[in-house]
Amino acid sequence: MRGIVLRMSCRREGLMKFIDQTSIAVAAGNGGNGCVSFHREKFVPKGGPDGGDGGHGGNVIFQASVQLHTLQDIRYNRTYKAGNGRPGEGNNCSGKKGEDIVIKVPVGTIIRERDEDRVMVDMVEDGQTFTAAKGGNGGWGNQHFATSTNKTPRFAKPGQPGETHEVELELKILADVGLVGFPNAGKSTLLSTISAARPKIADYPFTTLVPNLGIVRYGDYGSFVMADIPGLIEGAHLGKGLGDQFLRHIERSKVLLFMIDVNEEDVKATYKTLLNELTKFNKELALKPRLICLTKMDTVDATKYKHPFGAKEKVLCISSVARYNLDALIYTLAEYVK
Repeated sequence: MRGIVLRMSCRREGLMKFIDQTSIAVAAGNGGNGCVSFHREKFVPKGGPDGGDGGHGGNVIFQASVQLHTLQDIRYNRTYKAGNGRPGEGNNCSGKKGEDIVIKVPVGTIIRERDEDRVMVDMVEDGQTFTAAKGGNGGWGNQHFATSTNKTPRFAKPGQPGETHEVELELKILADVGLVGFPNAGKSTLLSTISAARPKIADYPFTTLVPNLGIVRYGDYGSFVMADIPGLIEGAHLGKGLGDQFLRHIERSKVLLFMIDVNEEDVKATYKTLLNELTKFNKELALKPRLICLTKMDTVDATKYKHPFGAKEKVLCISSVARYNLDALIYTLAEYVK
């Protein structure tokens, strides 16, 4: 399985736009009305009621797919309406069921009901389905209402309306390892070096504008998924820089990899700033297992460098360009993921 890359740009640049939040309206189909009919056949006098039932309305169903990586297609269609059930007919013929409508979403999509602000489902498995709006039941035909005292019922039940919901979709990427760091800390370079992902790499801040995913292989059959998000700056939880727009994408990560440029004036202070931003965004992020990675060791004398962190913090020094210590990093992360 090759690396997966999520890219973002505007259509003017010819790339697909990465959308991770949107809201839509879903409406199931209405049930068909029951039929009022009486059997008419030669030599069969007083054939009795034979009105068929109305068909059920179609459902609105969400389906998770690993083939999708953005909510872009859904964003441009704000309303999804399933088919209505057909009315019943004579001769005890039931109406046709309304057609279901299936909305495919990326794996990792959370579906919320907007009015009640409640989570309806978390789509975390490929092929997982969820019926967000159920179609209305079809009405009974008059065949069901014949009794010993009323052998010719001239009424039937109408079909029931289908459910309607205003839903919000939020995509949270599923990854084992989440990369955290300031702009130009070397996150994208690391991802491109140890996986098949090809994120944009440049020497200016905020080169990475959207999350990138890469599959990292180790050993004969082992692998884990690594997610790179746009660089953070102090005050990101307040919306500075790219803010907390993409921090949600590391909430599912099993381990966080803090990447810090070894040339920072105070690497320990940088680490504390990053950890503080994550904590203010979501306190649970601070409870996840984490590993500190000092990058760009090819720019210093690695044999003489000593990091300022204590024994309690797990620290690795690497260079993606020189491929220094990358195997140790991969196997350390693999143990964390396990």
